[in-house]
Amino acid sequence: MDSENADAGVCGCCGPLRPRYKRLVDNIFPEDPKDGLVKSDMEKLTFYAVSAPEKLDRIGAYLAERLSRDVVRHRYGYVVIAMEALDQLLMACHSQSIKPFVESFLHMVAKLLESREPDLQVLGTNSFVKFANIEEDTPSYHRRYDFFVSQFSAMCHSTHEDPETCSRIRVAGIKGLQGVVRKTVNDELQAIIWEPQHMDKLIPSMLFNMQDNEDSERAGEENPASLAESCFRELLGRAAYGNMNNAVHPVLVHLDNHRLWDPNDFAVSCFRIIMYSIQAQHSHHVIQQVLSHLDTHSKNTPRVRAGIVQVLLETVAIAAKGSIGPTVLEVFNTLLKHLRMSVDFELGDGSRRNSASSLSSTRTKESEERIVQNAIIQTIGFFGGNLPDYQRAEVMMFIMGKVPVYGTPCHTLDTVKIGHQGTKRIQAMLLSSLIMVTSGFKCKTMCAGLPVAFLEPLCSISLMEDSELRQLVLEILHNIIDRHDNRAKLRGIRIIPNVAALKIKREKISKQDVVFMKKHGQQLYRHIYLGCKEEDNVEKNFELLFTALALITIELANEEVMIDLIRLSIALQDMVLANEENMPMFIRCGIMALVAAYLNFLSQMIANPPFCQHVSKVIEMRNLDAPYLLPEHVFREKCVLPDALDRDDVGLYFQTADLAEALSVPGYNVERLAVPYIPQVTEEDRLPRRKSFVDTISLQVDILSNSLPDQSQLAEEITFETLKKAIDTTGLEEQERERRRQVMEKFQKAPFEEIAAHCESKANMLHDRLAQIFELTIRPPPSPSGTVTVTSGHAQYQSVPVYEMKFPDLCVY
Repeated sequence: MDSENADAGVCGCCGPLRPRYKRLVDNIFPEDPKDGLVKSDMEKLTFYAVSAPEKLDRIGAYLAERLSRDVVRHRYGYVVIAMEALDQLLMACHSQSIKPFVESFLHMVAKLLESREPDLQVLGTNSFVKFANIEEDTPSYHRRYDFFVSQFSAMCHSTHEDPETCSRIRVAGIKGLQGVVRKTVNDELQAIIWEPQHMDKLIPSMLFNMQDNEDSERAGEENPASLAESCFRELLGRAAYGNMNNAVHPVLVHLDNHRLWDPNDFAVSCFRIIMYSIQAQHSHHVIQQVLSHLDTHSKNTPRVRAGIVQVLLETVAIAAKGSIGPTVLEVFNTLLKHLRMSVDFELGDGSRRNSASSLSSTRTKESEERIVQNAIIQTIGFFGGNLPDYQRAEVMMFIMGKVPVYGTPCHTLDTVKIGHQGTKRIQAMLLSSLIMVTSGFKCKTMCAGLPVAFLEPLCSISLMEDSELRQLVLEILHNIIDRHDNRAKLRGIRIIPNVAALKIKREKISKQDVVFMKKHGQQLYRHIYLGCKEEDNVEKNFELLFTALALITIELANEEVMIDLIRLSIALQDMVLANEENMPMFIRCGIMALVAAYLNFLSQMIANPPFCQHVSKVIEMRNLDAPYLLPEHVFREKCVLPDALDRDDVGLYFQTADLAEALSVPGYNVERLAVPYIPQVTEEDRLPRRKSFVDTISLQVDILSNSLPDQSQLAEEITFETLKKAIDTTGLEEQERERRRQVMEKFQKAPFEEIAAHCESKANMLHDRLAQIFELTIRPPPSPSGTVTVTSGHAQYQSVPVYEMKFPDLCVY
């Protein structure tokens, strides 16, 4: 036993008996640490490690032992030499045996990061960054970086009393996090780095330094803010599809914790970086996260909500240029919901509104809610304006479906709590957002731009007793109808002396647009006719009405439509002269000015000299005797209006006979000018009409049964005059409306058995009439054996002698 102890003592004290790897490691350390690493001995150690890679783990363990001892003894010079040796060994050796060596290396880096000496922390970080840039041949199954994420994140939040040292530690922490990201994101076995517990440390550490940008004068890697931004971009650029939510959620939490939504400059900057750094196909993930966050803060202060909406605006502005995924309608649905909530917050608390002591605070809240509402409208408009046309049409329909209309059930927006004023506000804001969405919308055909499901509710809103809403509707129509950007040239209601100088762009009317005007032209005419005589009209209303008429003329008018527009203008003039509704004098003179401005424009568009001469003559007479009937005078602030209009002064008004005589050229059906225009006004004009399936069938059956001719009508000779009378049914419109109303009322209120019996009788009558028509039009060739005819439901045979039969010439020989 004594001999064994003696041998052990001899081996412990004699250097030549120590293992070779230990002697090689000891030799790289000089007697004075200021002399630095002994390069010759370091080369020997490197050659030995490369030649005997199985010794790498022992070399690493021994170096770690010496480094730990030197750290405890505060011999920092030897610590630096040990880390330099480790770095060189790490860079030189790339074998399978390097895995155990890496563990020793990371253990030593961890020792340095745990120390409170800034220099050692920076030294350990630099070594870790060098290690992170090494690409390993095989993945590591057991290595974890949890400690390094936590330690580097703590260094990013350093609050050292010396600003220079604090900046060095923060830069080192950011570099360390960047090294962790580079080492782990490409390793499938290290996907754990994207888990929330790590992202909740990584992301806030970077944002904290990006936010604290006091050292902005520093450049490059010495500036913590710029370095953190670079690392943030790199992290987001490496984020895969399933990791986007974990990467974005900590950003939102950080902005909440540091109250960075008001003001929101930093929040906007962050999300710009996010949207430009991530892959385009992942954009909708970010939008969904922001929308969910907006829902979370639905009851927060108005400025916070406005800040989140503005961030959403920046997000969708960038996403709309690329892939936005399935979130289009979700974005609009969420924004419209918050728009209604904002109006509810502003107008819902009536009791506090009546309190005089809190009047100032109420006004402040109203102004702040207006900020939220304007931000939402801008977001809706900007997002919708950047969508492709097919998606923009869907969004237009979606928003129009959200607009509340009086007297109709509105399932999407609850307007009971906010009352009439709140409903009006929501209508105005939704229409304002529609204006922004339709701005720049270029539909190929008007049927695509103004489908029935969009046109009918739009016209219903256009007839509401509010001038602001009517103005918004007209602007929406302008955006959709104006496909050649002519609206700016027509701005302002005036007598245009030379329309040709405006250089209006125009194309030939397509067949689809001709069909559209035949189907829906009357709706547009009625909208303009009834909109003119509203008593709260102001100058802007008349300007927009004039622009609407001019755009219809440019984009949708053929000869038939022009005749209808002239009839509409004359009807407006006659309505003013008759004054059956006792309209204010300003409205009457405004309508006269509108008619004069439009007919002057139309006459130059038609380029018919007699037509232009008559219009110019009337305008000259008005300039001399009645300037208040022209737009340049009536819309002045101090325009003197007459007490009554002189109906007997024929020269002041446009005459149908003179206009018809001027248009007596091929292409214009001037006889229709003699038929006065009567708008199809019903009690339902202020509400959207929705027909049920039974109503539609009943109308079709009733029209078919009454339009079938009887035997006497079939015998009547068909001429051009009879066809023209059949087409022109304007005089029978009132009777037709009354008949349809009775039919609809019958099918809505009558029992089902009675309706079934009625339809069955109509169907039998239809079959009989069809049989009569076929009997008269499709006769079988005569035959000596006789032909079958049906009279009163009975079959009869009639024989024709051969000598009375008439054969075609080709059959006679």
